[in-house]
Formats: sequence, C-alpha cells, structure tokens
Amino acid sequence: MSPQSRAKVQTRPAPRKRVSLLYEHRISLYSLLVALPGIVSSGIFIWLRPWSVGSKLALSFAELFVWWLLALGLHAQTVHPLQTLANVVAALREEDYSFRARGATEDDALGELSLEVNALADLLADQRIRAIEATALLRRVVEEIDAPLFAFDPDRVLRLVNPAGEKILQQAAVRLLGRTAGEIGLADCLNAANEALVALPADSSNARWLVRKSAFRERGVPHTLLVLSDVSRALREEERRAWQRLIRVLGHELNNSLAPIKSIAGSLGGRLAEIELNSDQRRDFERGLAIIEERTASLNRFLQAYRQLASMPPPAKKKIALLPIVERVAFLETRLAVAISRGPDVMLMVDADQIEQMLINLVRNAVEAALEPSMDSKSKTTNHPSSNSENGADVRRPQVTVNWTLEGQNDDQSVVLTIDDNGLGLLNPSNAFVPFYTTKPAGSGIGLALSRQIVEAHGGSIELSNLNGKRGCQVRVKLPCR
Repeated sequence: MSPQSRAKVQTRPAPRKRVSLLYEHRISLYSLLVALPGIVSSGIFIWLRPWSVGSKLALSFAELFVWWLLALGLHAQTVHPLQTLANVVAALREEDYSFRARGATEDDALGELSLEVNALADLLADQRIRAIEATALLRRVVEEIDAPLFAFDPDRVLRLVNPAGEKILQQAAVRLLGRTAGEIGLADCLNAANEALVALPADSSNARWLVRKSAFRERGVPHTLLVLSDVSRALREEERRAWQRLIRVLGHELNNSLAPIKSIAGSLGGRLAEIELNSDQRRDFERGLAIIEERTASLNRFLQAYRQLASMPPPAKKKIALLPIVERVAFLETRLAVAISRGPDVMLMVDADQIEQMLINLVRNAVEAALEPSMDSKSKTTNHPSSNSENGADVRRPQVTVNWTLEGQNDDQSVVLTIDDNGLGLLNPSNAFVPFYTTKPAGSGIGLALSRQIVEAHGGSIELSNLNGKRGCQVRVKLPCR
C-alpha cells in the first residue's frame, strides 16, 4: 500500500453510528400510524358538523383517548410475550429450567415460538438431570474404587482424590486438594512412564505400585488422571513360585547326594572295628564320621523345612473361634509368659491348622526378640519403661502381647491381630519376609515367609514394623471374617 493511499485510509472519517428506535417504540409508532388516517377523517367529520365547540372538543379528546388505549393494547400484545420469552431464555442461560413461556399454542406464530422455547427448556432440564446423575454415579464409582486415584491440572496441582488415595497418603482430601504432586509425594508417579513400578514414600507397607496415566479435559483444560494399582501381592506370588521351583530343584539334587553320604558314613562307622588303628586315629575317624552324619542330618532337616514352604496346600476353611487358637499358641510357649489382651469374640472362616502354625511362628519370633540381650544396655535401657539398669546390665522384663480388634462393618468385617514385643527391633523390616533372609544365627529364614504365605492364602495381609517411639516390633495380621 502506497503512503498516499495509507494517508487516505487514516484520514477517512469514521462511519456514523446508525440511530434506530427501540423495538418497543417502533411498535408504538406503527400502531399510531396505522390508526392515523381514520383519526384524521373522523376529526374532519366532527369539526364539519354544526355542533358546539365543547361537543367537538369532547368528541375529539374521546377519539384520541380510545386511539391511545388501542395503541397501548397493541403494544402490550406484541412486546410482553417477547419479554416473557426473553426471560425464559435468560433463565435457561443461568441453568434455571423452572420457567416456561405462556400461551404456547399451535397454529400461531408466537405460540409456536413459545412451544419451541418450552421444548428446549424441557430438553435442557432433562440433560441437566442426566448430567447430575452421571456425575453422582461417577463420584460414587470413584469413591468405591479400591485403587488410589488422583487427578492433576497442568500445574501438577491435585484436583481430585478418592478415599483409597486418602488412605495411601494418610491424609484427608481437604488437606490434599490444592497441593502440588511434589508436596504430597507423588512427583515420581507423575514423572514415571505409563505402567511403571514405583514405591510411595508415605506407604509404610513398602508396596510396589503400578502407575497408569491418562489424559482428560475438564472445561477445556487438560488434566492428568493417575491410577495406582498395588501389584505387591502379584509380584510376591511370582517370587514365591520362583523360590518354590528353586527349592524343588535344590532339594531333589541335595537329597540324591545326602542319602548316599549318610549311608556311606554309617557303613564306615560300622567297619571301624575291623580296622587296626591306634586310639588317636580311631578317635579322629569316629569324630569325623560323627560330624558327617550330624551335618547330613542337619542339612536334611533344613531342606525339609524349605520343602514345607514350597508345598503349602490351599487352606481347608471352616468356621472357628479365634480365642481358643490364641490361648493354645500362648500356652505352647514355655520360655516366656505371653500376655493376651483379649479382644471381641470373633468367628473366622479359616484353616485352623495353618492359622495356628502362623501364630506359632510369629509368637516364637516375638519371644526370641524379647529375650535377646541388648547390644548397648546403657543407651537402650535407661529410657525404657519396662527395663532397669544395674551397673550397666540390661535387666528389662521381656514382654510379648497378643491383641485383636475388629475393623469394617457387616459383611466386610476383618479381624486385625497384633503381636508386640519389646525386643531390640529390626534395622530393615522390609527384608523380614524375604525367604532365606534371617538375623538369627540358627534361623532358617522361612518362618515369616511361611506366615505371609498362609495369611495371603486366606485373603489377608501381614505387616512388620518397629514400634513408633518405643522399643520393639509389632506384627499386624489382618484376616477377613468371612
């Protein structure tokens, strides 16, 4: 564009705003203009009659008054229905669907318009009800989902969390909403790839979580939906199967070797009398053969214990009371009096033998932990309420307590059984359930692994943790009542 033409465009005067009468005024004006010829004709006729001036003025004013009334009537009949329709449409815009247009009749232009507006109002009201019901259903579904669910906006601020998410983060929704993923410990989950495995910092159970991420929009704004699935049990099941396969192979191979070793050692021991040896040589041979037989028998017992872990049968469930089992297990422990803090009367649908074996393992571990001497008596016993210090010696009273409570309601009730000890605690509780892992010099490392296998076969869960602010450990077993 040349400078001259640009100057012409810039100096062109702005168009004048068109002045127009309002619709109401135009209706009034048109109604007056329609009756104007008749008014003028009747006025001429009145003033040409040989009547008095007062009569002529009175008739003229009466005619004008009737004219004005008719104009007002026409104005009302034309404008008021449109104002009513405008109010109805405005109410629809404000999502108020209670208003309807009157005079909605067929075979009438204005009536058909009112019918269409009313039909639109009915349609929008029905869609609003459906949307409310769908939202309520979605909210209910989200609340009932066992998997933790979170929704984040583009700024990574939490906008939605379900009860499972509150439980895993150990905070209420009112304290979580409006905080960023980093503040609530979910930054790694948002940064992780889809279907990756992560561990949550706030999760005391050391569970492994499968991350599923998807995108959605709310009012045009992109959000991220984060769903966590606890795959710890599935991973442990795969791990258990791998251990079982390994144990079967090792057990088979070792048994094939142990049997002839033990047989040969016994045969050699029986033939020592036929061999001419001095006393020292005979004693050395006997000692060596005794060690071979002893270690062979010990290794055989070791393998049998692990074969028990690999061949645990499915539970044969029947209805039993919990109290007699706990009392029987406590009575079997002779090294320490196990205190029973009796809870409510509970009937369980379980395999009594397996549950009893599980409790025996857990109580035995707790008693051994409570009886274990302190590694640092001076530093660990002076602040402990159940211990005394005399010349630096640990004279604390070993304690093991068994207690249980009920959780849930009606058909979803579970019993939570806890076993507390005042031992030294564990440096790494997360490794306690790993097969072959043990902190005891003579331990086999299968007691807790076998206990967890029994509990999970009954649909329950087991956790081991150090007592907060106290000395000792707590085992928490959760079993469904049905």
